[in-house]
Amino acid sequence: MEKLTENEIDFNLTTLKGWSYNDNRIIKDFSFKSFKEAFAAMVKIGEVAEELNHHPDWYNSYNKLNIKLRSHDVDGLTMNDFELASRIEEIIAESTKKRPRMNS
Repeated sequence: MEKLTENEIDFNLTTLKGWSYNDNRIIKDFSFKSFKEAFAAMVKIGEVAEELNHHPDWYNSYNKLNIKLRSHDVDGLTMNDFELASRIEEIIAESTKKRPRMNS
């Protein structure tokens, strides 16, 4: 996988809401209702990361999750980072989706 140029990084960032570029990484913070919800999202992200063989640098504290992505082998960003970020967004959207209430 080839290292992306600054222009390619800027363009790809436009496809990801809330992600920023800093220190050769794309970064985003997430907040959840509880530790359990944050941890469940981390498990799902971990499964996708393993599938893609591309793993995040992350930090979790209670209901907060900070994710940093970069391709260590090129010391910068590749399309792998943006693919994983996109998949993370799908996971977070699904995990935080409100479930309809059942009428009793």
